[in-house]
Amino acid sequence: MEKRKKSSGNPINIQTSLKKATTELMVLHLLRQKPMYAYQIMADIDRRSGGDIVFNTVYLSIYRLEENGYIREHSKEISADNRTRIYFTITDAGAAYLDELLKGYLRYTAALARVLELE
Repeated sequence: MEKRKKSSGNPINIQTSLKKATTELMVLHLLRQKPMYAYQIMADIDRRSGGDIVFNTVYLSIYRLEENGYIREHSKEISADNRTRIYFTITDAGAAYLDELLKGYLRYTAALARVLELE
């Protein structure tokens, strides 16, 4: 039987875990600012993070957020290269959910800073 690899011991693992934990927060935050399509969301996160947060895809998060009523399709456009771009926008329920996510995130990161004696 093959031994399961440990998930700790590699600093990249914390970045991956943090990215997974905050994806919905980032997507909702960007959609609160304006309707966007998936690639645009990924590119904006990459640009705003200075390349420290890069996504191959955000579709699973988009589908989850849409299924839960937090975002909805805003419009569709055909791009110059003949691809359909689906723009998404945040719903009222999504804005309320984002506010709760932000509160939880800020409370947690402030507590973590105290534990790590960063404040």
